[in-house]
Amino acid sequence: MHRVSIVIPVYQGARTLPTLVEEIAPLTHQQTTPNGKGFVVCEVLFVHDCGPDRSDTTIEDICAKYLCAKSVWLSRNYGQHAATLAGMASATGDWVVTMDEDGQQNPADIGSMLDYALDSSLQLVYAQPTNPPPHGWLRNGLSRAAKTISTKMLGNSAIGRFNSFRLVDGEIARTLAAYCGNGVYLDVGLFWVTGRIGHCPVRLRDELTRPSGYSYFRLFGHFWNLILTTGTRPLRLITIMGFFSMILAIVISAYALYGKVFGQVPVQGWASMLIVVSFFSGSILTALGVIAEYLAVTMGIVMGKPLYVVSTKPTRPAVLP
Repeated sequence: MHRVSIVIPVYQGARTLPTLVEEIAPLTHQQTTPNGKGFVVCEVLFVHDCGPDRSDTTIEDICAKYLCAKSVWLSRNYGQHAATLAGMASATGDWVVTMDEDGQQNPADIGSMLDYALDSSLQLVYAQPTNPPPHGWLRNGLSRAAKTISTKMLGNSAIGRFNSFRLVDGEIARTLAAYCGNGVYLDVGLFWVTGRIGHCPVRLRDELTRPSGYSYFRLFGHFWNLILTTGTRPLRLITIMGFFSMILAIVISAYALYGKVFGQVPVQGWASMLIVVSFFSGSILTALGVIAEYLAVTMGIVMGKPLYVVSTKPTRPAVLP
């Protein structure tokens, strides 16, 4: 019987949480996955992230009515990822599910995600929506572009298809919550300590009674945080640009000298100016790139990127479906 903890960060959930917890309630009794594996939702952790509505009283009412419901109170608004990590730190289940408060994600899909993890020996399973998110075309397009960029930055196609609906090995979730520092993007932190990642097809639903609480400005902040914590790949791009700039300066210099000596072509003042600017700008970019590499290593240490994570069970290779 696999015990599952559900972590729900709450920002504006006064109207949506009662409906969501009613859908979760049947899962708190022994269930079987589509493939016949036993599981039960042992606890539902509501992490109050100090939103503008009265989600606090809603959480208190839910905790008084349902034995499985637990509250985690934050001192101020820290954001979705920080709230999710706070819930992970308090979770006790063999598996931890993270999901949103707005009702897009169906708790009934947890059984399928658990099957996917157990059958393929995975540590982390993301929900893979089979339908477009219920947002406008602009937001959906920007979301796809951001995930594509992050995939290139991380160099791993699996982590690029992240989603807030996740199933994480309980030990991984609690270990990550214990060391993950301020400013670390949650999915990047998961990428640091997981090697077997899968994606389970699910269908998204419309949000229950309110639109998303994330403005374009806040979404850009999440994207920028993702870029800053992906590692040294973005910084290496600066070094590469510097090398190409230096090569361009050498090519222009050779062309100008050849034209002056063999072609009787007068070399005007702009040529020497361009050569000097190209060469030294390339040198500066290269130097900045090298320095940035060292700063990136230091940043990784300060953030708490682990050298290794100890597990109580052996790491088995993934079983391809």
